[in-house]
Amino acid sequence: MNSNTTKKVRVTLVRSRSGRGRVHDACVTGLGLRRIGSQRELEDTPAVRGMIRKVSYLLKVEEV
Repeated sequence: MNSNTTKKVRVTLVRSRSGRGRVHDACVTGLGLRRIGSQRELEDTPAVRGMIRKVSYLLKVEEV
């Protein structure tokens, strides 16, 4: 698949990771987010969507 046609999602951390479970913390780290307000643009793949779904209560997600 051509990289110009892949869908992207912008993920922003809007709530603290502090006091969450290890798995949820690992998902946030796996998405590349460090502190509140940090953003990443990621490819819209099933793996990324699964991590987003697991910690959706901590994130704001926009399609790019």
